[in-house]
Amino acid sequence: MDSITLGNKLLKNQAIRFVFSAGIGFLVDMSAFYFLYHKFLTQKTYHILFYTVRNYTLSFSISFFLGVLTNFLITRYFVFSESKLPPYKQFFRFISVAIIGYFANLAVLKLFIQSLHMDPLVARPAAALSLFFLSYFVHKFFSFSLSLRHHATGTSYPKSN
Repeated sequence: MDSITLGNKLLKNQAIRFVFSAGIGFLVDMSAFYFLYHKFLTQKTYHILFYTVRNYTLSFSISFFLGVLTNFLITRYFVFSESKLPPYKQFFRFISVAIIGYFANLAVLKLFIQSLHMDPLVARPAAALSLFFLSYFVHKFFSFSLSLRHHATGTSYPKSN
């Protein structure tokens, strides 16, 4: 009986739900990165329009946005469901933050691979995890417009559609 109570308490904790949501998005991202990097994009470089792109950059770009889409859907319906913003605004804000996160991740990824000579399969999760905590607060306060005051007081909102 106590485990059910503990489970319910954990599910009521927004930060725990965010970790769960981000974890699933992370798994989608990392799985896609692995398969793209090792199975589909096996050449060292690709020529796209007028650019030469390394395979890890192309793999990262595709996998990142698959993870973001997964994370948005779970975060919207499971983590910050009390947000009063319309879904299209949430998505626009979430994607805006994701684009900034994309370039931050790409910079960290390149630093790890090119300067520190890390293997891309180690560098990719390290880059993602290094920016995780900032992501929670940015999405909470910007993407879903939830105030710190309501979170701290435990005030809950009715679910919005």
